[in-house]
Amino acid sequence: MIALVSAGQLLAEPRQVGWDDLIPSAPAPAIENPFDAMQPEQIDILRKILRLELGLEPGDTDALVEAAELRAKLEDQGLDVDDLFAKREEIMEQRRRVAESVNEDLVEKDVRLPGYLLPLEMRHRKAVEFLLVPTVGACIHTPPPPANQVVHVRYPEGFAVDGLYTPVWINGRLKAESSTQRVGYSDGQARVTVSYAMQPDVVEPYN
Repeated sequence: MIALVSAGQLLAEPRQVGWDDLIPSAPAPAIENPFDAMQPEQIDILRKILRLELGLEPGDTDALVEAAELRAKLEDQGLDVDDLFAKREEIMEQRRRVAESVNEDLVEKDVRLPGYLLPLEMRHRKAVEFLLVPTVGACIHTPPPPANQVVHVRYPEGFAVDGLYTPVWINGRLKAESSTQRVGYSDGQARVTVSYAMQPDVVEPYN
């Protein structure tokens, strides 16, 4: 007997997910953080050394002398300034990797995800390319979310919007695709790092 199955039955319903689901479930490996054991005054001195040394210009002997004096002060307290700066870079790099890592269980899966549409390209009052973000104000009025909390969406059909942050659902195959997008606003641009991409089958209003 041959069973007759409709095209709609052959297409599995996309899995409805939330933004927390886009974060990898496996915890990041622990990293030693020497700054947790330091006094607030020591942290402030370290910040000042960094500002002085990053801003040094040829012939700026005053800044050079002040940075050396502050280094000596911390070293007298048993702190290795160069080692702390190296550890800072290591911690920043680990946090970057965590923020950009994707949930491999969702990559190449059909999902349904709600969020706010932040237009990147408009045609005839329709967004044909946009960022899907979890909160109103993300990327413009507040610091950008972690890269794995943003989806870069290309939708040639276009979705009609009247302004920023239209609430929508997107349905489609989720991709792991790292990119940096430029978001324009009234007085400048913001660069937003993104870890996910989608060319949705459906974009519809959030109800």
